[in-house]
Amino acid sequence: MQEIVLVFLGALALLFISRKIAKKVGLVDKPNARKHHNGHIPLVGGVSVYLSLWIIYVMQPDWLPDFSIYMVCATLLIVVGVLDDKLDLPVMPRMALQALVASIMMYNGLYLYSLGNILFGYELVLGIIGYAVTLLAVVGAINAFNMVDGIDGLLGALSSVTFGALAVVFWMGERDNMALWCLCLMVACLPYILLNLGIPWGGKFKVFMGDAGSTLIGFTVIWLLIIATQGEDAVMRPVTALWLIAVPLMDMLRVMIARIRRGDSPFKPDREHLHHVLLRVGFSGRQALMIMSVMALLLSAIGISLDTMLIPVFWSLILFLITFSAFGITLRTMDRSKLTIVRYSTLK
Repeated sequence: MQEIVLVFLGALALLFISRKIAKKVGLVDKPNARKHHNGHIPLVGGVSVYLSLWIIYVMQPDWLPDFSIYMVCATLLIVVGVLDDKLDLPVMPRMALQALVASIMMYNGLYLYSLGNILFGYELVLGIIGYAVTLLAVVGAINAFNMVDGIDGLLGALSSVTFGALAVVFWMGERDNMALWCLCLMVACLPYILLNLGIPWGGKFKVFMGDAGSTLIGFTVIWLLIIATQGEDAVMRPVTALWLIAVPLMDMLRVMIARIRRGDSPFKPDREHLHHVLLRVGFSGRQALMIMSVMALLLSAIGISLDTMLIPVFWSLILFLITFSAFGITLRTMDRSKLTIVRYSTLK
């Protein structure tokens, strides 16, 4: 469709324009002890995706319900995100903003009021507790996609998988406009992925997504997941949403639990994410990107298949929890094996 082509071209043009402005105003990522890239890289991937949303709206204003409310939240997130990328804001102001946009969303009637037939076939209606659960879901989704942004192409690839999976479930649920909106979001991320990976110009025009972009993507994902799982027009069961964001979600939970066990803040940066482990055991950045992207595709496909086959929600959740446990055990084993090899080599 022409909308998809125009979104891609618009996002690509906006990315080149934004990176020039970013260099002039100092909106760049500089190498440090945790960031091992070369040079000062413009943090404009999120800005280009945000501006691309307006292109979609101008062409098809009816595709996304309550677009004006969504854009109020998105604008707040992108503005504060840009300030954070520029000034490195503390955690608490960012968390307060995430709570604010969640409140705006819930005030507009978009919240998790049911977790589906999760109690052995009986529906778990949350009632007023749904507002607290929604707040946790918004903060969780935003931080899951923020934390996963650690190697070239990864955030763009994982978000594209999620948007693509959402397009499939909306299409299967005969909500074609929402499916097309999700496809346009996926296409809006493609120029960022190309420049972030240095395709086809090498590192000459390299850009990063920045916290502004990862925050925007995380919020957009949870907004779409709630639309997809709640109300009479729901196109999938709530438990299926876990499968569609499985890789960033499981990675975030595993790392935060480990940090809390060590007595650290759950938001304290470290190098214990899945991509860090894969790099430590010998995979290259591109190989780690491929592994995690394939994982996300497979887990999304499993979730959609379980939903389509009407496998009881309880068993879908149990299978997800088993997968999460296997994920954690596998990574712990891989990391310990690598440390053992390193220590043995050092002793020799």
